[in-house]
Amino acid sequence: MPTVPAPADPVREAALDWFVRRQAPAFGPADEAAFQRWLAADASHRAAFAAWEKEWQALDTLSADDRAWLAQSDLTLAAGKQEEGGSWPAGGGLPADGSRPRARPFLPARRRLAMPALAAAGALAVSAGAGLLGWQYWLATPRFRREYSTRRGQFLELPLTDGSRLTLDTATRIEVSFYPRRREVRLVEGQAVFAVEADPARPFIVAAGPVQVTVVGTRFSVRRTPGLPGDPAATVAVEEGRVRVGGGAGPDRGQGLLLSAGDQISCDAEGRWSEVVAVGKGGIAPWRQYRVAFDNQRLDQALAELGRYRDLALVVRDPRVAALEITGVFDPRDLATFRRILPLSLPVRLQDSGSGPIEIVMAR
Repeated sequence: MPTVPAPADPVREAALDWFVRRQAPAFGPADEAAFQRWLAADASHRAAFAAWEKEWQALDTLSADDRAWLAQSDLTLAAGKQEEGGSWPAGGGLPADGSRPRARPFLPARRRLAMPALAAAGALAVSAGAGLLGWQYWLATPRFRREYSTRRGQFLELPLTDGSRLTLDTATRIEVSFYPRRREVRLVEGQAVFAVEADPARPFIVAAGPVQVTVVGTRFSVRRTPGLPGDPAATVAVEEGRVRVGGGAGPDRGQGLLLSAGDQISCDAEGRWSEVVAVGKGGIAPWRQYRVAFDNQRLDQALAELGRYRDLALVVRDPRVAALEITGVFDPRDLATFRRILPLSLPVRLQDSGSGPIEIVMAR
């Protein structure tokens, strides 16, 4: 009968986290100072960390053969395979409750009796998910992963498991992955508004093409529409709180630029950042109120944007017409009004051939 592992001890888990992090080359003076503060905060912290050091030192007593055996167990556990007496869920992956996987590597009776040192090292492998390898595997494995998309003309209000809320615009596709130490959303295309639940231990990261947005808790929008002519690679607009944008090719902005409420910035396909500008009067996402705003926008680009929401049955073939600039706020659901306003706003007329789309041509 398999042994069910006891629930994880949060202090012991935190001690293991510090133990593993201190082995990394990137662990610097600031990290060490934070570790010392954690160590001094409670006597149980120091005891838990000392226990990990003692268990890890037990590996030094093993023979080369025993180390090889344990290494094989590490690899097996990290691959998510079920060992005899273990507790991995069927099919591998993480337990349904999101806790770190545990397993008890099978040790033949002959070795259990003859090798007490290996048994001690095995205890470390059990608790640590097979040591460093199992711990790294756990950190790199998402606890939650989903893909969401909207069709043309569809909006979606999306509550996430961490309490954050997303609003997806039409023709939008995202990939959501929640890891033990971070929350990630990849905006494949479209645009979305993010209302992020604050969690300092797990920053919320949005990747949109070359741009990466990192927050703790705030409300902002990200747009990525690579299929539309003239659109930047990504646009970020902040409604509340602050976000850090990274990526791109700027000398310091690529390292991370802080945006505050009311700020907006774009990045082009070559990774060049625009200047930070104020969010328009329509807010970070006027599409939430079924409004699409144009300010001296080329007509062909305006039609492409409206076409994200529905089939316009309008076409422009004349480059002079395509280059005309339009200003106004339109409801993408109300095509009839847009058609009536267009000849009143620009020197154009609608030419209906009776079959196929209506062409927008220059007025004679």
